[in-house]
Amino acid sequence: MNIDKFRFDGEGRFSIDDVPFGADKEAKNDKKDIIAKTEQNYLELAALQDKLYAQGTEGLIVAIQALDAAGKDSLVKHVFSCMNPEGVAAHSFKAPSEAELSHDYLWRVFQALPPRGMIGVFNRSHYEDVLPVKILQLQKNFPVVSRVKDDDDFFDKRIRQICDFERYLYENGYRIIKVFLNVSADTQKERFLERMDRPEKNWKFASSDLRDREKRGDYLALYEELINKTSRKNAPWYCLPADNKWYTRYLMTEALLETLRDMSPEYPPLKASELAAIPECREILNNEK
Repeated sequence: MNIDKFRFDGEGRFSIDDVPFGADKEAKNDKKDIIAKTEQNYLELAALQDKLYAQGTEGLIVAIQALDAAGKDSLVKHVFSCMNPEGVAAHSFKAPSEAELSHDYLWRVFQALPPRGMIGVFNRSHYEDVLPVKILQLQKNFPVVSRVKDDDDFFDKRIRQICDFERYLYENGYRIIKVFLNVSADTQKERFLERMDRPEKNWKFASSDLRDREKRGDYLALYEELINKTSRKNAPWYCLPADNKWYTRYLMTEALLETLRDMSPEYPPLKASELAAIPECREILNNEK
């Protein structure tokens, strides 16, 4: 399966209508093989992440965006559990707190950036400061001087600032990939009902999810605009079908592998002084009683 058809880096026009919701017939026929390939991918991801962590010179940020019930939590849980947790930092961006609103909107994102050598997983991200803010016009109540929130270019400026931020990350030793999970209205409905019916999933349901569902078309149109305006070679979007979780997980591993292979991390060599000390250290250990 070629992940490139789900990758958007600014070349050509992106249309959200061209992204499928689930696995196609060919993929469903190959489901067993795809699940097996996913397991193999987990092993390679673990090996590459180990080298990335040991090398410590470049970091990877994975920003995951989606409508509600698209499977963000499940994707993070399954895909990133194959890695050494010491080298992965996951952060969930919810509605900003009072303290966060008293700073610039990227402040909380900077707080969540991991050291180079680690993989930072953002469950929702800085794009939340455009998506619901624009749809619900939340900026009108921001505790900030009126020249900022009343500016007609408010959202155009945020999009420009986000592109600048992502370029800044790349120029300071980070790669960033953005993932959009494309869930159908029918599957979203099924998952909402499951959250209502199953006690162990009740905690995931919020009545406000239905408010956002009513604005599904607005959100998708804005996602299309954002992806077109923020896709870059060094900050691509991967728009993945989300109705079949086994397929989404496979595609996520392929997207990660594409990036990590390009990063090509290697174990760092020992310092010359440490290398020279090995024979003596070995002798000491071998002579222990």
